[in-house]
Amino acid sequence: MFEAVATGLLSVVAWPAVGWLGLGVLIGLYFGAVPGLSGLVGMAILLPFTFGMEPVSAFAFLLGMFAVTTTSDTIASVLLGIPGTAASQATIIDGYPMAMRGEAARAFGAAFTVSAVGGLLGAIVLGISIPIVKPLILSFAQPEFFLLGVLGLTMVGSLSGGSMVKGLVAALFGLTLSYVGYSVTGGTPRYWLGLTYLLDGIPLIPVVLGLFALPEILELAVRDTSISRVARDQAGSSIVHGMKDAARNWWLVLRSTAIGAYVGMLPGLGGAIVDWVAYGHVVQSSRDKSMFGKGDVRGVIAPETANNAMKGGALIPTVAFGIPGSASMAILLGALLIQGLQPGPQMLTTNLHITFSMMWTLVIANVAGAVLLMIWGQQIAKVTFVRGHLIVPVVCMFVFMGAWLSNNSPGDLATVLIFGVVGYFMKQGGIPRPPLVLGFILGPIMEDALHITAEGYSWSDLATRPISLIIVAIILAALVLAARARIRERRSENRKRFAETETWDPRMSLLTLVLIVAAFVYSLVPAISWPADSGRIPIVTAIPGLALCLLALFETFRAFAGREDAAAALELPVLLRAGNFFLWLAGLGLATVIAGQLVALPLFMALYMLAWGGYSWRLGLLYAGGGAVFLYVMFERVVAVIWYPSLLFS
Repeated sequence: MFEAVATGLLSVVAWPAVGWLGLGVLIGLYFGAVPGLSGLVGMAILLPFTFGMEPVSAFAFLLGMFAVTTTSDTIASVLLGIPGTAASQATIIDGYPMAMRGEAARAFGAAFTVSAVGGLLGAIVLGISIPIVKPLILSFAQPEFFLLGVLGLTMVGSLSGGSMVKGLVAALFGLTLSYVGYSVTGGTPRYWLGLTYLLDGIPLIPVVLGLFALPEILELAVRDTSISRVARDQAGSSIVHGMKDAARNWWLVLRSTAIGAYVGMLPGLGGAIVDWVAYGHVVQSSRDKSMFGKGDVRGVIAPETANNAMKGGALIPTVAFGIPGSASMAILLGALLIQGLQPGPQMLTTNLHITFSMMWTLVIANVAGAVLLMIWGQQIAKVTFVRGHLIVPVVCMFVFMGAWLSNNSPGDLATVLIFGVVGYFMKQGGIPRPPLVLGFILGPIMEDALHITAEGYSWSDLATRPISLIIVAIILAALVLAARARIRERRSENRKRFAETETWDPRMSLLTLVLIVAAFVYSLVPAISWPADSGRIPIVTAIPGLALCLLALFETFRAFAGREDAAAALELPVLLRAGNFFLWLAGLGLATVIAGQLVALPLFMALYMLAWGGYSWRLGLLYAGGGAVFLYVMFERVVAVIWYPSLLFS
């Protein structure tokens, strides 16, 4: 055992493996920082380059890239309020408010420190757990996977907004959207509106970018403000400050590492909910909850620790049992087979040194990535004080290209615009957006688990599964504790409000809830006549969704009656400028169809700088020229994207 550990370390730090590891780390930092790119995209791009490599070098390259994407994704989550990857959804709840307070550097210092520690300890847990995890993983069956999905939705729904009811409505709405396309189990086409594009379901990346990116950059454009709402000389935060926060919360770091490592082992589910489980844990276990959602550094520490520790746990079912827990792990499984390695007992016996080389790769990559980002973090944080009009065009470029990478279809551009409007309505209406995304991700997993559970287990079987009973108890406890906390807050003069729902317009809330009610009704009516394997899960989702919508509408009418102190109507000029901005984005989509991205995006940049920013035409042309060069180099030469075949150019 110890010989395999030492051999694995020596093989990783030897040349050329260490060189490939360093290159993978640099690529991973970029892919994690840019919204729309991710570890999955990076794995798919880098896999062909591993042909002909030695196994240790190949896995050093792939895992070095993959390990740090959940470290650098903090940049977009904190600076822009956009999840850089799916693993950083919970980070935006407190990370973005910290940036708005001028404390982005502090958030970076805490996040990068705990990312290194979480990745290091998660990899060690991987090494220690290899001999003992098989019974743990095999004890989880489909009933437990379904209940874990419910637990994740409960956590995010009750903890990501000022109203627990609205949070749960958003989570169920996300589940409903995930049912678009062919059903996972019955093969019935559902809610596809006669559009072939929707038969495979709504793609995730345009949904996330539309929900989170467009409302935030609209805020910068319409209000002509920087990300930080305080002046630079009043901020006073630093990377070192965040590192001290991480050290003070060492016990939370250890607990979040355990959550990340062991929840991450669950194939297909762990990575989707691990940051929310960690965030829910820190909120429920903290005595002082007053700052959560407004910029509490503990709300950054817990999910960032867990989502880096998760990488070590996610490797175990892939390497030890050949069960890839995610699309990224499926690519890694392919890399194993390409190298002539068979997942299973061989990776724990004769090839144990290669398994430990993967562990050491995770350790070195996480530490190296965190150190590099801490060196650059103070400079990156200065972006929060830059005028918003200088940020908006380049973020729009990343948003539209990130959405395009999903399916290389014009439907992706329409999707990002539609969900941009939905995200703006939800934000202004006080309905939290993170629950929607988690529900959307978990929908197919929960549908498959529910179908197998309903067909293969009786109620008596479920009543004798101790793990299921424990998860049910945790779900009920989470709901009771969240409800009690809401009741205490309503009776308190100092009510806690999350930044996501701190002030909201009751008119926007009413409009959004009515649209969600219509969506639930539209999903429920045809599902009644479908076969059980296709209609069961939409019915199970829509009925409680409609009931919760009625409660949410009651809360909204209280606001109309003047009994809700968080309600604040939007000014008409702001709404008009917001509508004008979305028309500009629609024009960008139309220009893409006519002239293609290489023409439309730089043209949008130049016109935006002139019309919205009020800058000179020279600066506008220089800005657009830089954008055109970046587009060509990054997306033509590196990513090799398939450009839209425009009407004017080939």
